[in-house]
Amino acid sequence: MHDPRDHETLALLRDSIRRYIEKEIVPKAAAWEEQGFVPREVLREMGRLGFLGLRYAEEHGGGALDARATAMLAEELGRSTFSGFAITVLVHTDMASPHLVNAGTPAQIAKYLPKIVAGEAITAVAVTEPDAGSDVKSIRTSARREGGEWVLKGSKMFITNGALADLYFVAAKTEPAAGARGVSMFIVEKGAPGFSVGRKLEKMGWRSSDTAELVFDGCRIPAENLLGEENRGFYAIMKNFQNERMAIAAMAMGEAQKAIELTLEYVKTRKAFGAPLWDKQAIRQRLSMLAARVEAGRQLVRRCAELDAAGGDCVKEVSMAKAYCAELLNEVVYDCLQFHGGFGYIRESAIERMYRDARVQTIGGGATEVMLEEVAKRL
Repeated sequence: MHDPRDHETLALLRDSIRRYIEKEIVPKAAAWEEQGFVPREVLREMGRLGFLGLRYAEEHGGGALDARATAMLAEELGRSTFSGFAITVLVHTDMASPHLVNAGTPAQIAKYLPKIVAGEAITAVAVTEPDAGSDVKSIRTSARREGGEWVLKGSKMFITNGALADLYFVAAKTEPAAGARGVSMFIVEKGAPGFSVGRKLEKMGWRSSDTAELVFDGCRIPAENLLGEENRGFYAIMKNFQNERMAIAAMAMGEAQKAIELTLEYVKTRKAFGAPLWDKQAIRQRLSMLAARVEAGRQLVRRCAELDAAGGDCVKEVSMAKAYCAELLNEVVYDCLQFHGGFGYIRESAIERMYRDARVQTIGGGATEVMLEEVAKRL
C-alpha cells in the first residue's frame, strides 16, 4: 500500500505545476514554436521550482518521489497544448537523465545531477540513427578505447534537445560483432573534441522542440565517461524505455483530455442550424465515448506507474499504454478538429497545433507496431 500522504503530495504538486504552466508557459509558448526551441531560462526556472527532479534523491535537489510523479508531470505538460515544450522537458527529466541516475558512478552523479535537477545542464539521449530507430541493436556509431580515452565515430538522428543540450548520453558499439551485447553508453559533454551538432531538423509538429542530427567525428572523451558497464548499454536502454514510454503515454492523455475540454467549450457555444453543436446527438455521444476512452487510458497509465513504483516488471502494461494512448490521442484530435469545423484548420488555433503534434507519438519512443510486438511476446 502507498502512504496516503503521497497522494496529497502529488495532488499539491499537480496544482502547482498546472498553475505555473497556465501562467508562465501558455502565454509565451507560441513564440517558441516560431523560434524552434524552448529558452534555457524556462528550464532553469522549472529547476528552481523543483519540477525537474521529482524522482531524484533529495541530496541532489530532487523530490524523492516515484513513477506516479512522472505520470502526473507528463500529463500536466501535455495539457499545456504545446507538445514541443512538453517533450523538451520530459526528455530532460525522464528519458535522458535517468541513464545517469540508473548507471552512473557516485562521482558521475555528484558531478552532473545537481546541475540537471537545477535546469542548469540540459540533457539529451542519443540512441537513434539514420538507419536504426526502434531496432537499437543495429546502431553503427562505434566507440574504441585509446589509452585514457574513448573515441566515438558515427552520427545520431532525430535527437530531441540535440542543439541546446549540455550533456548527451550516447549509445555506441564497443563490440560491433556482438549485436545487442556490444552496445555501451557514454557521457559526452558539449564541446568535446570531434563532437558537433549537424542539421537542426524542421518537423511537422513539436515545433518548439529542438531536434537535431549529431556528428561524432573521432570524438574524444575521458575513459571515465563510460556510463555503466561496458557492453551492457543495450540493457540500460531497454530498462529506461519503460519510463520513457510511460511518460509519452501520460503526456498523450493530458493532450487528449485538454483537446476534449477545448472542443466541449466550442461545441456548446458554436451555433449551426439554429442551435449549439452540442445539441447534435452524434457530436455529444462521440465526445462522451472519447472522454470515456481517455479516462480508461489515464487509468492504464496510472496502473503502470503503480506497478513501477512497487518495483514490478510492467513492460507489457507500459507497451500497451504507449500503443493505446498514442493511437487514441490521434483519434481524439482528429474528431476534435472536425467538430471545430473551419476554425480547427486555421494555423495558430490550439486544436490545429495539437493535431500536428499528435502524429509523431505513434512513432517516437517506440512505434505502435513495435509496442504491440512487445505485448504479443508476453501474452
